[in-house]
Amino acid sequence: MLLNSYDIIKKLNKKQKISMFKKVKNLISSGILSKKSLILTSLGVLIVGSTIFVSADQFTSQINSLQAQNAQNQAAVNSLQLQSGSYQDAINNLQSQIAAIQAAIVASQNQQAQITQQIAANQIKLNQEKQVLADDIKTMYLNSQMSTIEELATSKSLSDFVDAQVYRTAVQNQVQTILNQVTTLEKQLESQKIQVGQLLQTQEAQQNQLNSSEQQQQQLLAYSQSQISQYNQQIAANQNKIIQLRAEQAALNERNASYITPPSGGYGGYCATPNYPIGGTYYYSGSMTYSPNGGYPMSWCNASMDSLTVAGGFPNRECTSFAYWYFTVVEGNSGFYVTGNANQWWYTANRPVDQTPAVGSIAVDPSGYYGHVMIVIATPGQTYDGRVVPAGYIDTISMNDDWYGHFFAMQRPYSGFYFIH
Repeated sequence: MLLNSYDIIKKLNKKQKISMFKKVKNLISSGILSKKSLILTSLGVLIVGSTIFVSADQFTSQINSLQAQNAQNQAAVNSLQLQSGSYQDAINNLQSQIAAIQAAIVASQNQQAQITQQIAANQIKLNQEKQVLADDIKTMYLNSQMSTIEELATSKSLSDFVDAQVYRTAVQNQVQTILNQVTTLEKQLESQKIQVGQLLQTQEAQQNQLNSSEQQQQQLLAYSQSQISQYNQQIAANQNKIIQLRAEQAALNERNASYITPPSGGYGGYCATPNYPIGGTYYYSGSMTYSPNGGYPMSWCNASMDSLTVAGGFPNRECTSFAYWYFTVVEGNSGFYVTGNANQWWYTANRPVDQTPAVGSIAVDPSGYYGHVMIVIATPGQTYDGRVVPAGYIDTISMNDDWYGHFFAMQRPYSGFYFIH
């Protein structure tokens, strides 16, 4: 349905009208706009003053562009997530190596401490043995001042003299052996201490290198996660724009729609078409008792909206339960299966789907957060309610057009719709 330029113009003030006519004159002179109409049907745009009115079809290209951007952004996010997983795996591996090298460093430090303790203990033992040897040497020196005759004379017997000589020699040999052993052990321990010290230096250098590598991987991971966050923010922003565009598209479609007399099928109840204006359009005039309800079962119609799970497992007084009930019960399409919100029906249904309307088919409007589903009762060129359905429009019946669970019979443009047959 085309916008009425006269209705728009008559609401403008003088300044706005002058501005608008200047713009229109330029468009006419450029050949873009005909003199007979202010509607740019090919572009779907009407310029009035500084306001631009866009047809519902124009939203589709913007939505598709944003969805394409989101697809690219999501692909980038998926790639970055793989990279992040690789970085995290590298970090985990490095942390395992760092933990192992730290354990080795602790073991080396303990070994170094033990060697130091052994060296200290051996030093004490060496000092003691040196003192024993010194005392023995002193004794032997004193004894050496005596002549053999004197030493023999002072001995009680020859046996004592011989025993003293043997003992002195044995003690000297034993002390010397111990000194040699302690000295050798001390050298070995010093050598081990040097080796352990060198090992510690190597291990600490390895730890520093691993720490540096881990830090680099952490930086790469942080950057990757930052990129993911930015892409996700852009995806969310685009999705919000898509929701807004679909809402505007649905609102414009609603403004372009017109009320038609519903087919017979039941009247009355809380889900019946309200007999008061909605959005500036007076949909029904008359008693609520005789307001049309599309034949929707009265027990579902009079229950509070969304209080029951009914046809197809969908809540009562929603477009989904009405469309499912009408398609399967009234039209007899048994075995029909579909899931999800209304805007998901076109790809979850187990019936043929295309973009060609047919009487009795389910029209799926994928725009908006939830979308909308309707039953087609007339297609372009057919006569219904005493008038021919214009090109680009269909006559439909559905529930919950107003978000309050009411039945409506509407004529609406179907560009972008899908049809389940």
